[in-house]
Amino acid sequence: MLTDRIKMADSELSLDMLFDGLERMPIPEGYKVEIVEGAIYMSPQRDNHWDIIANVYDQLRTKYPRRRVKNDVRIDYPGHLNGFCSDVALVKDEAVLNEKKLWRYQDVEFVAEVISKETASNDYGPKRDAYAVAGVSVYLIVDPYTGLCHLHTDPRNGTYRAHPGIKFGEPVDLTDTAVGLTIVTGEFGRE
Repeated sequence: MLTDRIKMADSELSLDMLFDGLERMPIPEGYKVEIVEGAIYMSPQRDNHWDIIANVYDQLRTKYPRRRVKNDVRIDYPGHLNGFCSDVALVKDEAVLNEKKLWRYQDVEFVAEVISKETASNDYGPKRDAYAVAGVSVYLIVDPYTGLCHLHTDPRNGTYRAHPGIKFGEPVDLTDTAVGLTIVTGEFGRE
């Protein structure tokens, strides 16, 4: 009986309902909030975390206009209740907001996530999988705890081609991808 109630209640939830409820909550300043597979995650934005995000953002801005480079903006992805607020996302030139005033996952070409200890398993697991299913052509995980970047490209059948880890200080060559530039990692800080 209890299982039936949980399933019924869960089936009535939507991302819009969850985010509407979150907007009414007193979320502490400096916290990122997103929904991964129906679970709400709040993680603090540490100084080093933000510096890496800003560094990637600034490098993308050398090639792309501001309207194409997004930070911490809700985009709904395939799967059960996946409303991600990626650290950095690059949308296609022709991308437009949908009827809900959100960017469509079909228009996302690149995502970079900077690992937070508390939510690292999301970035390496369900978020990576959802980005692959969505067809995001380049997914970069930046891990300040290991000092490595993990590059995922060429999504096919819901999985990525994974590349060997790239040490901080070494370039992340994205010139042959939809991004078309190299991310310099020399200033990425370690935790």
